[in-house]
Amino acid sequence: MKHQLTTLLLSVALPTVLTAQNPIIGGQFTADPTARVFNQKVYLYPSHDIVPPAGQRADWFCMADYHVFSSDNLTQWTDHGTIISQENVPWGKADGYSMWAPDCVCKDGRYYFYFPNAPKEGRGFAIGVATADSPEGPFVLEPEPIKGVMGIDPCVLVDDDGQSYIYWSGMGIRGARLAPDMKSLAGESAVMEGLPEGFKEGPFAFRRGDWYYLTFPWVRVEKGTETLAYAMSRSPLGPWQFKGIFMAEHPNGCWTNHHSLVEYQGQWYLFYHRNDYSPGDDKRRSACIERVTFRPDGTISEVSETMRGVGISRATDRIDIDRYSALSPRASIDTIDTLNRFRGWSVSLPEKGSWVRYDDVDFSPVTDGYLVVSAKAGANTELCVREKSPKGKVLARVQLTVQSEQGPFRRDMRNQWLTLTAPLEYTPKGTCDLCITCEGAGVDVDWLQFKNRPKYFSPAAASAGKPDERGFIRRWMLLEPIRQDIRSNVIFTNTWLREAFYKTWFKDQMTILPKDGQKVKAGKQTLAWHALDSELFNVKLFRFAERWGEQTYGSLFWGVTLIDCPEEMAGVRLAVGSNGASIWWLNGEEVLLLEGDRRMVEDDGMSARLTLKKGINVLRCAVINGPGLSDMCIRFVDEQGVPVTNFEVTTK
Repeated sequence: MKHQLTTLLLSVALPTVLTAQNPIIGGQFTADPTARVFNQKVYLYPSHDIVPPAGQRADWFCMADYHVFSSDNLTQWTDHGTIISQENVPWGKADGYSMWAPDCVCKDGRYYFYFPNAPKEGRGFAIGVATADSPEGPFVLEPEPIKGVMGIDPCVLVDDDGQSYIYWSGMGIRGARLAPDMKSLAGESAVMEGLPEGFKEGPFAFRRGDWYYLTFPWVRVEKGTETLAYAMSRSPLGPWQFKGIFMAEHPNGCWTNHHSLVEYQGQWYLFYHRNDYSPGDDKRRSACIERVTFRPDGTISEVSETMRGVGISRATDRIDIDRYSALSPRASIDTIDTLNRFRGWSVSLPEKGSWVRYDDVDFSPVTDGYLVVSAKAGANTELCVREKSPKGKVLARVQLTVQSEQGPFRRDMRNQWLTLTAPLEYTPKGTCDLCITCEGAGVDVDWLQFKNRPKYFSPAAASAGKPDERGFIRRWMLLEPIRQDIRSNVIFTNTWLREAFYKTWFKDQMTILPKDGQKVKAGKQTLAWHALDSELFNVKLFRFAERWGEQTYGSLFWGVTLIDCPEEMAGVRLAVGSNGASIWWLNGEEVLLLEGDRRMVEDDGMSARLTLKKGINVLRCAVINGPGLSDMCIRFVDEQGVPVTNFEVTTK
């Protein structure tokens, strides 16, 4: 009797890219991970645990659909969305929530997806097939399950000679030849012989060289939890010789494990699951990966669970360092939000000298970078990001000033998550290990990331410049920011600002004509001048501080530039905008003060009429800001408001 195939029509969504270590997929549960290599990528076909809806057992497995994920580096995973849902399976129970561990293989350019489900009629499980022309679908469902197969956890082995075999769990672990159509058996099934006593499920078979491996979860002690065990044979259907376990029981007591093994780019990997995102519920599990090695005789070396997992993390991706490679004594891992565990974890470094190491970070994408870190502390402290070890070369230092009594406002950000930036003192080449160290009072760290700055500045050219076509002056000698303790800009009154701007911060501040790289002492800070051309009409002082300063917020900026006029220009006005308050001097005379909590607006402030003398005119400014993103724009305009451009700009 011929059957008409059912085509599964799926809602199409844009793929989502997820970046993670162990567990490798966040935001959803991903149990029973079957990994396959197709088209130079690893494709992952897990089951999809969900919280049981009303009417379903709250303490049991609950799966309603399947997603497929792919990656070419094992750290960034693309979710291609739902490929099969229970309500679309023609022979399945639409509300069975029994879509357990699947598999997918490719033969002759066609992809075959095998999955268990509760049938509409009868009890137990049947195993169905769906086919597609690509590994992410769309898949076409067969109208009936495979005859002669009753059970769960299908696995298919396509042997080198083209013959395919199917294995599943049902009254023991069973196996059979598949017919050439990959949708029916080519004979009777048989129980796989030579396996140990005790509960077994979830078979995964593969071939390596002349050996066939049958791997499976196994409860080795009465009332215990599952290990991962294996047997070997010279034949795909046995007889099998039991070899032992290659992963022990989960340390946290999670009852199940389920897995696959795959070779990718010359390295073997174990995909398995544990319940990191649901520590109180071992029926909601998440996929993880570890490296696998084989002994010379073909047996599998035992694999240990890690937080770090595998793969090389790009420095420009967010790195969850709580997925560590090594951790100092007394350091610990804590859940960020017990009500939403998909938010992940943080690492607690409780005292000076405590550290966490995260291996294999690729710095090749970092060009002109800076560090971003999410951290919190109960007192002012410092952390360092180092190369390789707790004594390694410092990449960046992060000051956590969470409490301050100075100034008119009290700052108290204790035990609050802060996103902080810091300049890089050193950028490694290639791939290296990172070590984060606590340099003072204890600190908690959630994640870190190295970002490349957009090109806001370039070194000032040797030749004299000109204003841009709109008259804005982009060439400046800028001093690295002077640290200020300002929590709010409401204090920027005329009196307060004049006291701040006219305070002597560094030697000769009103007369200095600095050279590029020249250093000055401002209190306890040693600061350098930088001769720069701004890429934008508004000079991004905040970005300048990110690149060269010790801090970005709560800063006082000083700038100097030279206006070289071919002739005297009378009746011009200085037109200025600044984020933060600012003051402007021309040839030593104050010409403009912008007070209050300003936002950067073109020509926000206008000076009285000025005269630019023939030759060099010194334009000097100071900009102060608390929590804002400091920037400024400056130009001269004539009596009609037309920009003045017939002069040169230099810093020499």
